[in-house]
Amino acid sequence: MKLSNELKALERRLGHSFASPDLLLRAVTHASRSGPGREDNQRLEFLGDRVLGLVMAEALLEADRDATEGQLAPRFNALVRKETCADVAQDLDIGPALKLGRSEQLSGGRRKMALLGDAMEAVIAAVYLDADYEAARAFILRHWAKRIDRVEADSKDAKTALQEWAQARGMPTPDYVEIGRDGPDHAPHFTIEVRLASGETETASAGSKRQAEHAAAKTLLARLPNE
Repeated sequence: MKLSNELKALERRLGHSFASPDLLLRAVTHASRSGPGREDNQRLEFLGDRVLGLVMAEALLEADRDATEGQLAPRFNALVRKETCADVAQDLDIGPALKLGRSEQLSGGRRKMALLGDAMEAVIAAVYLDADYEAARAFILRHWAKRIDRVEADSKDAKTALQEWAQARGMPTPDYVEIGRDGPDHAPHFTIEVRLASGETETASAGSKRQAEHAAAKTLLARLPNE
């Protein structure tokens, strides 16, 4: 098959020329758009998650030969979590190339963290199947490089860090309040507001409450004083 101009542009951004272009098409096809003769990206997502995990585990062991398992685990989680995959997908502008059903298009699916993260994992699997492990490894290390460099700072969960910030200043635990929900039941989109006793607030939206809470906490932390 021949790739559309849109997918050819994505292929260039990915930095991998597909011998089997159908793999790239499948990687960006959401379940809402699948049908006869068109597979979705769910199986590729499953495989890509495992390939990403192996590459990140190897990279972390190589980067710090003295780190304990307890030190490596949060760094690993920071690099493979869905939010990070979605961030990489945004860097590569995968959203506009996603093949979505009408309901997902109308509900802003091209910007949803869960869909972007899933597509990123599927793309990793597509590269792996199209070439080999070394090609997938090189692809991942290239696009995750800056995140590996700063993983120590990113490894602490934002909700935990915000709670520690509040407690260090004599405040109670931050409150997380659901202030909005939209989208279909099978793919809801939540808006969460985090509130500190001192009055600071921040909101964020994502495909799960946990992701929205984490994003809100991270955004609030970024503008709070450290002293």
